[in-house]
Amino acid sequence: MTASSAAVAVVSGFLRVPSIQKSQNPSLLFSRPKKSLVRPISALSSELPENVRNFWKWLGDQGVVSGKSPAEPSVVPEGLGLVARRDIGRNEVVLEIPKRLWINPETVTASKIGPLCGGLKPWVSVALFLIREKYEEESSWRVYLDMLPQSTDSTVFWSEEELAELKGTQLLSTTLGVKEYVENEFLKLEQEILLPNKDLFSSRITLDDFIWAFGILKSRAFSRLRGQNLVLIPLADLINHNPAITTEDYAYEIKGAGLFSRDLLFSLKSPVYVKAGEQVYIQYDLNKSNAELALDYGFVESNPKRNSYTLTIEIPESDPFFGDKLDIAETNKMGETGYFDIVDGQTLPAGMLQFLRLVALGGSDAFLLESIFNNTIWGHLELPVSRSNEELICRVVRDACKSALSGFSTTIEEDEKLLEEGKLDPRLEMALKIRIGEKRVLQQIDQIFKDRELELDVLEYYQERRLKDLGLVGEQGDIIFWETK
Repeated sequence: MTASSAAVAVVSGFLRVPSIQKSQNPSLLFSRPKKSLVRPISALSSELPENVRNFWKWLGDQGVVSGKSPAEPSVVPEGLGLVARRDIGRNEVVLEIPKRLWINPETVTASKIGPLCGGLKPWVSVALFLIREKYEEESSWRVYLDMLPQSTDSTVFWSEEELAELKGTQLLSTTLGVKEYVENEFLKLEQEILLPNKDLFSSRITLDDFIWAFGILKSRAFSRLRGQNLVLIPLADLINHNPAITTEDYAYEIKGAGLFSRDLLFSLKSPVYVKAGEQVYIQYDLNKSNAELALDYGFVESNPKRNSYTLTIEIPESDPFFGDKLDIAETNKMGETGYFDIVDGQTLPAGMLQFLRLVALGGSDAFLLESIFNNTIWGHLELPVSRSNEELICRVVRDACKSALSGFSTTIEEDEKLLEEGKLDPRLEMALKIRIGEKRVLQQIDQIFKDRELELDVLEYYQERRLKDLGLVGEQGDIIFWETK
């Protein structure tokens, strides 16, 4: 079979449209996390910025913190964080924040702009609320809003010059896609809400304001909580990430305030033992790639398991067997397009080879698409179908890898040399690590299919397996013929 006899599209790009409603963990990082050795600083000390001292006092006035609170805000390598005032045990509660101090879609509904926000996406309504309150001098959220950063190191805040350092990466295309998505949401918001209701907004809201609010929500909002998919929790969102913590279990939850109370509390626990004076950390998300960490929070890790590359494989509508292939894909919980995240040092994702073989089916192999094979074809695709089919998928994937690698302006060795020289801007360092990680995974994918090409002559294909099942192949692999008398 030749390449023209089956249409295979492997798109080397991250094509999923990101959404703020995607499950995410809380965060606030201004640079890459490091272990904190800072001693506890009294929250009333002049060493803390005035806005932080005002914030702590406000929390005290609200009855949320006191002199007995286990942790307090402090200046840490990341910027701000929570530092233990005393030893904190594993799974011990660090703080509890009542629902009246949460900012979520319910908060928006109860506000002056609530009637305007009913038809908006939840994240858009919360973003609009944040911006409006930010410009309201008498806002009841003033002390909290004054704590929020003007930007983070998330790639959505990078300049064009800084983004140029991501040339060739999927992170660059993802970041540009996210910014386009946010801009489109803003333009809709401007036409439907902002311009017709100027009297409700004391200041003109700009796209930069909207991107700021998006970045704040992306980096700080808690989700995966009982009844809460998007919520900002003042004080709790100062908690920083530590890669040394390898569990997400029980770090935070929503619970009742008491046996006879209907109030709800956000409860944050320390997943590990923390000594007095050390920073309290949690694990943001064990499953996010470095690209996702960079986009959401503005940092990356050195852990190679965070390096990944997404191969996007689709069944072209021009394929003469498009309908049959789509039916088979959907029967096996897939669709017209398959997204496969390949991780540094790990095997290919489950189902990837099967999907590739399905997309490449054609010519003399097309009989497998007949209805008689509907219940068994996915099992057949777990193993090589034919030499021509296997050769095609190897060639297409390797070509895609080479094409993606050609989009980079530097080699891995050149990037590593820059890293070794040190004294880099945090964003440039992040870009270098992203570039190195993606290139390593692309080289890994290419090597996997290069090795497979070398095995094409010794692999066992469908027809041989079928003959064996029928007892028509001998021990040496020779076909057995019977002579009729």
